[in-house]
Amino acid sequence: MTAAGLPAALAGDAFLGERIAHISTIRGREPQYGTLDPPLPEPLEAYCAARGIRLFTHQCAAIDAVRRGADVILTTGTASGKSLAFLLPIFERLLCDPGATALCLYPAKALAHDQLRAFAGLEGYTGCRAGAAVYDGDTPAHRRPRIRAESKIILSNPYELHQVLGWHAQWRPFLARLRTVVIDEAHQYRGVFGAHVALLLRRLMRLAQHYGARPQCILSTATLGNPAEFGFRLIGRQPYVIDSDGSPAGDRHLVLVNPAAGSGPMPSLSRTVRRVLQASVGAGLQTLCFTPSRSMAEAVVRHARDGCGAQEIAAYRAGYLPAERRVLEQKLKEGELTAVVSTNALELGIDIGSLDAVVMAGYQGSMMAFRQQAGRAGRRREASAAVLVASDNALDQYYMQHPEAFSSRPPEHAVLDTGNPYILAGHLLCAAAELPLSPDGEPALFGPGAADAAGALTAAGLLAPSRKGLIYTGRGRAVDACPLGAGSGEQYRVSCGGQLLETLDRTQAYREAHPGAILLHQGETYRVTRFDGEARAITVQPYPTDCHTRVLKSVGVAIDRTIDRRRLPEGTLSFGEVTITETFREYQLRHFDTLLESVLLALPPVTFPTRAFWVTVPGAERLEAHSCDAAGGLHGAEHALIGMMPVHVLCDRRDIGGFSSVWHPDTGAPTILVYDGYEGGIGLAEKAYARFEAIAATARSLIRACACREGCPSCIHSPQCGNDNRPLDKAAALMVLGWLAGDRAITLSEPQEA
Repeated sequence: MTAAGLPAALAGDAFLGERIAHISTIRGREPQYGTLDPPLPEPLEAYCAARGIRLFTHQCAAIDAVRRGADVILTTGTASGKSLAFLLPIFERLLCDPGATALCLYPAKALAHDQLRAFAGLEGYTGCRAGAAVYDGDTPAHRRPRIRAESKIILSNPYELHQVLGWHAQWRPFLARLRTVVIDEAHQYRGVFGAHVALLLRRLMRLAQHYGARPQCILSTATLGNPAEFGFRLIGRQPYVIDSDGSPAGDRHLVLVNPAAGSGPMPSLSRTVRRVLQASVGAGLQTLCFTPSRSMAEAVVRHARDGCGAQEIAAYRAGYLPAERRVLEQKLKEGELTAVVSTNALELGIDIGSLDAVVMAGYQGSMMAFRQQAGRAGRRREASAAVLVASDNALDQYYMQHPEAFSSRPPEHAVLDTGNPYILAGHLLCAAAELPLSPDGEPALFGPGAADAAGALTAAGLLAPSRKGLIYTGRGRAVDACPLGAGSGEQYRVSCGGQLLETLDRTQAYREAHPGAILLHQGETYRVTRFDGEARAITVQPYPTDCHTRVLKSVGVAIDRTIDRRRLPEGTLSFGEVTITETFREYQLRHFDTLLESVLLALPPVTFPTRAFWVTVPGAERLEAHSCDAAGGLHGAEHALIGMMPVHVLCDRRDIGGFSSVWHPDTGAPTILVYDGYEGGIGLAEKAYARFEAIAATARSLIRACACREGCPSCIHSPQCGNDNRPLDKAAALMVLGWLAGDRAITLSEPQEA
């Protein structure tokens, strides 16, 4: 059977057939080839000819733009040949200028090592002596001096770059000749981590300029809704956008499966995914299955092997040693494995060849992530199948009820805000430790908030004036005070067996790694065994389980400043600065939806400034006239708005907080407020404020289409709710969202099509 036959096979399955919500085909496209004038240098032309490579239009456009000296953002689909679009101009430059250097940044070590093979292949064929090498935390100390001195192309990651910029004198020859900086998988750099990487890149450019270089930036990214804006925020310069994909693609057959549909009790997500995988493997299709956790991946592998007798099924996860992962990647690429069940470790662009089908356990929160995962199959011109098995959360169920919206949904807007004062302050400390900093904070590089931040750091004694500018005077290394990915200076270190797993800011630590918490890290589950608030140290141990913990909290909000506001058909929408106080009261241990126990917590309140949008809903007493609960309606509308934000804004709902009240003292009215869950804000609330009407319309459609009567996880329940999803009133939530849209007549009778 080919991939084209899989939808019919699933529809004919007694268990799966009644749970199929949608089947469609996304038609493929023919290749569009381009030409270069002048052509590539002869060695590169020969390399392409020997491998049967004809350049697509977007690759030619990227090479032409680099030749003109422009910064470039290339935003095309998975397997469209984006890597070749920056490999060729790097080697073209080296052939013309043998002293030039290039730095290529990747978000994952495995991806850098995978890409090194492509660089080595070009180097070996053309005879261009580039000495391409990976320089990361695993690079042996004895190899590092030679790489710095001799390599013309270095592949690394932001974490390593953050550590080595302070030693820039050792990198002087490389930085002085730096002509190209490649930022691959650039869409990974959004939110808090994106703000850090954007400021890190500004520090890199500052040092390159100090040594007389001004490198071009080439950004390679998945399809985004705002590539020009995102690229500018990431590198601080306006890139030339290339978003027309000239690569070929086969037909993609899309199947949406909803376990919540069908007769009888709702089966688990894991069981439904396993049945789909067995059907795909049984049809002779080489299949990749994505799951959200290691425990689900291993359960699916175990039961799939038992059910279909295929032993060529393996799990793939982040915890494997590099050598083990490379063996699995090679077996998958060569067709020796029938199926691989993976956490999102394989979502990045590691070359695993052409697969027939992809099965996804739950929607990953964005169309970008879905397309990245679905694009792992049919990576050339062959037909492929993509099967999404929905979880019971609101976003998944919205798309099950609105499959036409899923098929036609444009890419989301990626959010990146370098103005967070806490993140900015950390990078100004690092910049001053690298080179003396101008007293104004160098706003041309670091933005308009740099002067205030530099002044505050000077007043705090962390920066001091000198003859050449502000210098760092802190006790420890500046980079240790500025961990990448952290939202504020108060960091908690999460360790297992003496090894650091990750760092969390205080709010994240209280929410995800509190005493007794089950922590999910790169698809692995751990149990928190020690929480030392004074030392900011958290100890965990491996804890394979299907259980999870949910923390309950109270939220207090003070509105400090309104930056912008506008009228809605009923009510007022505002955006501004707020102070949030979160009190974490207790946590629940749950096995799926079953509550096993509740445990009180004794953690001090967390207070932090951030940014939010809020909407006032006048006349909430009208809800009482409909025998509805006003507090439950506002709370339900808040959940629906947060749940649908990822449809329009590229974000994780865990990065967002919410609050609702039938009367708030700062507004004098019933209020719903949604805030960034990080000190200083990260731009999510601001983007949502701009797109509020679309978000509210999507939230309203979600509630109207849900078949439940009183609210459920598929519409107004939230897995992140700190109040244990109480109170909630579905009818009132629908009326609130209707009033905000100007529909005064809306009530809840029977489920309606939106």
